[in-house]
Formats: sequence, C-alpha cells, structure tokens
Amino acid sequence: MSDIETGSKDQESFLSGMKLTRRGVLSAGAAMTVAAALSRPKFAYAQDLQFCASLGWTVWESGRHIVNGYKDAVERLGGTLTIADANYDIKKQADQIAAFVASKPAAIFITPADAAAISPAVQAAVASGIPIFCGDSYVPNTTVTSTAMSNNFGLGAAGAEYIAKRLEGKGNVAIVSLPSNESWDQRTLGAKSVFVRFPNIKVVSEIAFALGGTTTPRQVVDNILTANPQLDAIWCAWDGAASEGTLAIRAAGRKTFITGIDGGKQSFEYIKAGSPFALTMAQSFYEMAYMNAFYAHEVVAGRKAPRFVVTPSYAVTQDSLKDLAEIPDTYDKPGEAAKLGWARAL
Repeated sequence: MSDIETGSKDQESFLSGMKLTRRGVLSAGAAMTVAAALSRPKFAYAQDLQFCASLGWTVWESGRHIVNGYKDAVERLGGTLTIADANYDIKKQADQIAAFVASKPAAIFITPADAAAISPAVQAAVASGIPIFCGDSYVPNTTVTSTAMSNNFGLGAAGAEYIAKRLEGKGNVAIVSLPSNESWDQRTLGAKSVFVRFPNIKVVSEIAFALGGTTTPRQVVDNILTANPQLDAIWCAWDGAASEGTLAIRAAGRKTFITGIDGGKQSFEYIKAGSPFALTMAQSFYEMAYMNAFYAHEVVAGRKAPRFVVTPSYAVTQDSLKDLAEIPDTYDKPGEAAKLGWARAL
C-alpha cells in the first residue's frame, strides 16, 4: 500500500469537505452560460472578427489547455485568431501586445507570464479602446474589460491545508515558490497563511524559483532534500516543480510527499500511480481562455462582460482518479468535471 493510501482520516475529511460554496454556485452559473453557448450557431457578424492572443507561455499542460480554449472558442463562436507565444520573455510579450494594438483587432487576449512587467503595455492597449481580456492572471494598475482566473490565494491555502491535515499538524515542510508573477505569488502567501496556524509545523526551507533561469525544479528539490534529512512534505507553487520533485524524492529513497497546483494529464498520472505526488489543485485553464473569447463576442455584440470571473479548481488526489478508466484530459471544459464526479474546491 502506498503512502498516499495510508493517509490520515483528517486528509479524507478535508477532501470530502470541499463542497460548492456560494461563490462556487455563482461561478458555476457563469460556466453554464458558456456551456450553453457551445451549441450557439455562428452569427454572420462574427465571421469577419479578428482576435489576437498574446500568451506568456504555451509550454506545460497549462499552455496547451489555454491554446485549445482560445482556438475552440473562436472556431465555435466565429472569427479568426492570431496567437503569439512570448515564452516567458517580458519584452517580447510587450512588443507583441503593441503590434496587436496596431492591427486593430476586435479584441486582444493576454495571459501574462510577468503581469507587473507588462502592465505599461497593457495600459497602452486599454487606452487604445480595444477590448482587452486577461486569462490566468490580473494585470496590476490596469482596468481591462474582463479577467478570468483561479483563486490563487485559495489554491495555495488548500494545498497547505492538505499537508497540515495529513501530517496531523506536526512536521517539517519545505516551500518552492514562484514569485515572478504577482498572481502566482499569491499561492505562496495562501500557503503561509495556513502553516502559520500550526505551531508544530516548521517551514525548514523556502526557495523562490525563477522561470527561465539555469536551475531546474529537479535541482531545487534535490538541494532541499540534501539539506533537510528530516522532511515530511514539500509544497510547490506549480505542478512543474511537483512533477520533477517527485523524481528527486524517488531517487533519494525518501518518504516525503509533495503537492502542486495546475492539474493536467501528466500530474494526474503521477498521482494515480501512488507516487510521492499526492495532490494537485487542478485549475480550469481551458475555461479561462474560453471565458475570455466568449465574453469578447458578447462585448462586440453590445452586451456586458463581468469584470472578474473566478474559474473552477479541483482538489485531485489518488482517490479522485482510482475509479477512472482513463486519465482525464478535458476536465476543465465546462461541464466535464461534473461527469467525473468532481466538485469544485474553489
């Protein structure tokens, strides 16, 4: 039996307690609106609409789901779409946004890798009068038309709560943070807000990871394990670190478990197999992108868009996956998680 299967009853209680909240019901209503639009025929006016998407990244599971969300929405709802990938290059993304503004599309979609750094470019885009829609992260000091993203503080807190409950409030933990994006940094703040409430949980190491640097997440976790022979759990700000950290834990022969944030096929495979990767807070990247495109069409048609949309997130453990014949790759499309029996956690 794996370490995950022998988790405490508190762990089971935590997961079973994740029910729909009032916020969840409200966001679910928005998702139902989008789901209803899936069957809406394309209108003639939509055929000539030009949309542009400046994406901070397209790698990882998250990037693939974001790209698919934008492509599927525009294909289904109407128009054409131009996508540019900045690959975590701040200047490149700022230049992409400026070029898109000059082309005068019906709307611009933006997923920022470093939201604060591209804020001036987004401010200029907003000032042009073109509707701007952001996914996965808000951009500080701007008032875009609509933003669709997860509750990042809540994602971080939920992972830390899982660790605290599984350790029964006592143990040594490490944190691998991702501070380059203000929204991603909220996850770490959420985790710390939980750990501070448990006096017998000691954060023995915290490493801030820099995307695009020379150090890999695997090396970070290797260093954490070497420096801390007594380590019970590692909280990671994203699944890339949790996946590579799983390999490091296995290689070291340690019983440490690890948690992540993002979701996707690779993460689910690790978790289902009973590896040290115990939990991911799975985000709805596809729905973020789809929401952006859906509400862009609404604005073009003279209707309103919500200023802020909180898309669903799900607490996924081995128990969530054990009865599924196949690893779910479309869970973040509107309505698909319900078919799996998953209730949104946030």
